[in-house]
Amino acid sequence: MTLRPPLRIPGITTLPPSASGMRIGLFGGSFNPIHDGHILVMEETMRRLELDALWVLVTPGNPLKNNAKLPSLTERVTAARARIGHPRIRVTGFEAEKGFVYTWQTIAFLTRTMPDRRFVWIMGADSLADFHRWERWRDIAAMVPIAVYARPGSGRRALASRAASVLDHAQLDESAGPLLPYAQPPAWIYLQGRQSALSSTAIRAQKGLTTA
Repeated sequence: MTLRPPLRIPGITTLPPSASGMRIGLFGGSFNPIHDGHILVMEETMRRLELDALWVLVTPGNPLKNNAKLPSLTERVTAARARIGHPRIRVTGFEAEKGFVYTWQTIAFLTRTMPDRRFVWIMGADSLADFHRWERWRDIAAMVPIAVYARPGSGRRALASRAASVLDHAQLDESAGPLLPYAQPPAWIYLQGRQSALSSTAIRAQKGLTTA
């Protein structure tokens, strides 16, 4: 298994508290920087799926991107916590402490160590469009239900993507959102609703930054 050197930072890499039976959304990313578009997705998926909590998983670095100039994990976790005001949305960089590189490692760990929680992986439609490039993406879909939230300009590409085609049989109707945490994977839902055109890439470009 490919791992990074573990990085333990008190208060940054600890997992949020949870209890048996909780429905927990998992929203991962570099969050460089976090913005209102991210928060919209978090709040809408929490409401539509009737989640008890949502964990923002700030990754040490995206394996599909150049992370050479990525701000430190502490900076990004701290900024996300300062920006998010929802009491049931918690931010953690715990993947760094475990040395995880890929999403499948994170999900395998959480579902193995907390089998009595109802985890749902959350991603934007732009991520679904490239989901087939993720390491062991089929295993991810087999381990946990997935909620895909619409993103401006990504809907057609996402729904015509390789992953969407392979998982077509497992797509649930949008109205089944509250049932998704209880669905046997593979199971996924495409949520349409309020959208934001903001992106971390565009924000960095405006500031003259090129960090992934």
